Amino acid sequence: MKDSHTEHLLWEDSHEKKVYQGPIFDIKEVQRISADNKQARFVIVEAPKWVTMIPWYIADNGVAHFKMVRQFRHGSGKITIEFPAGTVDEDENVLLAGLRELKEETGCVPAQEPVLIGSVSPNPAFMNNRVWFYAVEGLECVGEQSLDEHEYVDILDIPVREVLDSMGTGEYDNGIMMIAQAFFLRYAAQKGGIL
Repeated sequence: MKDSHTEHLLWEDSHEKKVYQGPIFDIKEVQRISADNKQARFVIVEAPKWVTMIPWYIADNGVAHFKMVRQFRHGSGKITIEFPAGTVDEDENVLLAGLRELKEETGCVPAQEPVLIGSVSPNPAFMNNRVWFYAVEGLECVGEQSLDEHEYVDILDIPVREVLDSMGTGEYDNGIMMIAQAFFLRYAAQKGGIL
């Protein structure tokens, strides 16, 4: 059912074709027609689903910590500190993909059932995928990392307050982590101020 307040903003697909197929994403060109019959071509990045796990725990000193990873990112050419995350394989359950990534990157599994705290389109201007965020309370470290061939990842335990205060600066320069922080803050507030 169309919304009469937004009908004038809609574009209808005329046709599409794949113009690039790559190992991480594909690119397609889409011909669309506006509500007032203008035609134009647009480029869409077809990326897989992403999942981000936000593992946190209360340390022996009573301070809330995140378990995070530090790695080199080829897009920015810089080292970043992030939550364990990755892509969801085709036909893979999003939560199971997140649990797989968490274990591969940290050697840990959740002590409690992860909680879905949000899902958004990371860049709807030209990307067609979504990213899911799970809060993971408590961890059991059960083994070593199991990284991909070209993946080098350090495991970090950082106080939550330090991460929140640093997000968006220095090694915390990652937009998806800013989104994760926003969802985590809402989750923490709903749990009664766990921070």
